[in-house]
Amino acid sequence: MTKAIRPKVIVVGGGAAGLLAAIVAGRHGANVTVLEKNQRVGKKILTTGNGRCNLTNMDMHISHFHGSNPKFAFAALNRFNNMQTIEFFEQLGISHKVEDKGKVFPFSNQASSVLDVLRYELDELGVDTVVEAEVKDIKKIKNGFEVLVKGGRRYFGHRIILATGGKAAPNLGSTGSGYQLAEKLGHRIVEPFPSLVQLKLAEPFLKQIKGIKFDGGAEIIVNNKVMARARGEILFTEYGISGPPIFDLSRTAARWLQKNQRVWLKVSIINHLSRDELAEYIKKRFQANPTKTLAFSFVGFINKQLAPVLLKQAGIQDVHKKVAEVTATEREKIVEILQDWRFEVTGTNTWTAAQVTAGGIDVRDINPRTMESKIVPGLFFAGEIMDIDGDCGGYNLQWAWSSGYVAGESAATVGLHPGESGL
Repeated sequence: MTKAIRPKVIVVGGGAAGLLAAIVAGRHGANVTVLEKNQRVGKKILTTGNGRCNLTNMDMHISHFHGSNPKFAFAALNRFNNMQTIEFFEQLGISHKVEDKGKVFPFSNQASSVLDVLRYELDELGVDTVVEAEVKDIKKIKNGFEVLVKGGRRYFGHRIILATGGKAAPNLGSTGSGYQLAEKLGHRIVEPFPSLVQLKLAEPFLKQIKGIKFDGGAEIIVNNKVMARARGEILFTEYGISGPPIFDLSRTAARWLQKNQRVWLKVSIINHLSRDELAEYIKKRFQANPTKTLAFSFVGFINKQLAPVLLKQAGIQDVHKKVAEVTATEREKIVEILQDWRFEVTGTNTWTAAQVTAGGIDVRDINPRTMESKIVPGLFFAGEIMDIDGDCGGYNLQWAWSSGYVAGESAATVGLHPGESGL
């Protein structure tokens, strides 16, 4: 019998997906090297969950994932699911807690603790982590791959895991460089665009209402059809609008803008009452205080800075007239705008502000059960570089962990022939 060869696995990219892949490959006996272009690995992990690291979510329905073919994510999410993720990190020392909407965080509330235990495990497994190693080219050669790093260094690997991330947060090293590497090896790219990002609106009054928060609902409308909806805490900004619901809607908005369609955002300031209930409430509120000015009559119900702007958008120019002078038609307009305030979306905020990339390596060219390229045997993918992205709430990190696990396991266990011993 021929002796099994210990495969050399090179992981390009030391983010969440790359580090998980390196650990799993190392646990399966591979000789692993991580090449990271930053001065340290895991910089983006430190920023997730507002510095607390939203590890995963208790609700892992496939509807929380997006891309040209979201079902591609099924196999990896099932192979290494949210409960296995929690157990994996518990074994590394990360106690966890579950918060609102099923979000899972380290009990320490520190993203740095997650990175600390990952780095510790890499050291325990003898994984060689090379920083300031920007990969410029990957060549398929007879026995595997040759990786060229900026400055002239070369590395050999039987297997390559490309986990360079997307284009979101370029200040943390995600510049889309992995797309070029994959394209050179024959892979197709679905045009990337920012996701989980703020939306830009073109309204002259935004400076007046910037900083105002409210719990409400929002919808993306294209050609008079609702394309997506979300609810939660929404925030007006100087350039437009933000908040978790807006982040979740931003992917849909950006996709339609990319198709040169006009995109509208419908905002519901008051969405816990039906239209009739709200109309009756406003009527009673006005009847109870008929001598108050119209704008002041909303103090205690909606943000007092928001009221004058909102009333003028409803077509009422004199916001200081007495409530008793408000007509039934004007009341109807107030009710309507409280539940259906429309804005045209002019764009998204920049890549620097985006939390994640939509688009990426076309998953049609990747085996969903192994994360191996269908075009180049021995080439694997993990994380955000692929055309899969998730909603707010731990879904993108879960995709990083799941795809990283599958890529690491597959890269280490794919059989090697005796002739593939390296250079």
